[in-house]
Amino acid sequence: MTFFNIYVAAVPKANKDQFITHAENVAALFKENGVIKYIETWGVDVPDGEITSFHKAVQKSDDEDVVVGWMQWPSKEIADAAWPKIMEDPRMTSHKELFDGKRMIYGGFEGIVDA
Repeated sequence: MTFFNIYVAAVPKANKDQFITHAENVAALFKENGVIKYIETWGVDVPDGEITSFHKAVQKSDDEDVVVGWMQWPSKEIADAAWPKIMEDPRMTSHKELFDGKRMIYGGFEGIVDA
């Protein structure tokens, strides 16, 4: 089973086009380093929750939308080996003016069902 890195962030609506450009550049970087599939999604139907929600998790403000991205790797070992190279690449830091990375949530997940 493959390995996934998944993140959720709040991105200002005004930065959507710039964010898409950044995501396209980063997708190429991840592919160069072994990612099987790279997906970025822009929230269009993301309801507020009563106790918790995507909005609350990333402290989204009214001028922001929720973005979810995930990367599918052949294995955790390949992902672990690639991350140091990815983090050193200048394409990875081009997001700093686009959204607040401190409010991003992320993690690594082992696939358990592939139907």
